[in-house]
Amino acid sequence: MTLPTFDDIQAAAVRLDGVAHRTPVLTSSFLDNLTGNHLFFKCENFQRAGAFKFRGAYNALAQLTPEPRRRGVVAYSSGNHAQGVALAAKLLGISAKIVMPNDAPAAKLAATRGYGAEVVLYNRYEEDRAAIARAIQEKDQRALIPPFDHPHIIAGQGTIALELFEQAGAFDILLAPIGGGGLIAGNCISAHQISPTTKIYGVEAEVANDTFLSLQKGERVSIPLPTTIADGMQVTSPGELTFAIMREHLAGVLLVSEDEIKNAMRFVLERMKILIEPTGAVPVAAVLKNELGWCAKRIGIIVSGGNVDMAKLAGILSELN
Repeated sequence: MTLPTFDDIQAAAVRLDGVAHRTPVLTSSFLDNLTGNHLFFKCENFQRAGAFKFRGAYNALAQLTPEPRRRGVVAYSSGNHAQGVALAAKLLGISAKIVMPNDAPAAKLAATRGYGAEVVLYNRYEEDRAAIARAIQEKDQRALIPPFDHPHIIAGQGTIALELFEQAGAFDILLAPIGGGGLIAGNCISAHQISPTTKIYGVEAEVANDTFLSLQKGERVSIPLPTTIADGMQVTSPGELTFAIMREHLAGVLLVSEDEIKNAMRFVLERMKILIEPTGAVPVAAVLKNELGWCAKRIGIIVSGGNVDMAKLAGILSELN
């Protein structure tokens, strides 16, 4: 597969026009004063299906030819890609089968099924989700829609920065979470096309630092499946395509602790009155930590989603009180 281009991202924006939400960009004077910077939050927690993943999923499914559409699709996901594919499939009249971990947040499981997809459960600590999906692909002749390492997925996600720069202007710094890398890879391409001088940093949980280690080594490395509250980061290695893009564009990768992620969720809920999921809170945690000493910078922050299990949220908030 070839790397997506800025033209691919612009074409994805046309496909998504009127289908995906043009999500708001929010600000907070309290957080500006606290950090000494000007922060702009691109809130994909208000996207359809509650996360940015809908963009890439719809862009990929919309480009299927008639025969693959007839046979349907299969995907694997810890939750947000599952919901994105399920909703995109429903809108396009395509059958969807989704491989999800049996410990996925209950809200994400319920939403995926609610959009009409068939869910196949697996044990994330003992089974290989990609292998399960490939077996379904072969048996049913379905099209496989991976969660991040596909040019159509990456291009769809790259439409976020297109909107953000249109809505708020250029930035000194752009921050986004890294799971498999599809989100930040797409937005590296679009952001640097629009504003070549913007420094782009990815952010990972300390225990889910596969991209951090890969960039240090100069090649993709694998880590054991991480146990982190940020379930969107429970991957063991960056994608082949996404890593190639990140290696070219990223100024660096920042790491945050589990407690820093939880505190960021609480800060945003208390001060901005919006609910963001742990993975979406990761770049917020980084800007609150501010280990690089940014001051008076215009910082764009991609908040990836807002799908939080209510029981998990209650547990997080009770821990912090």
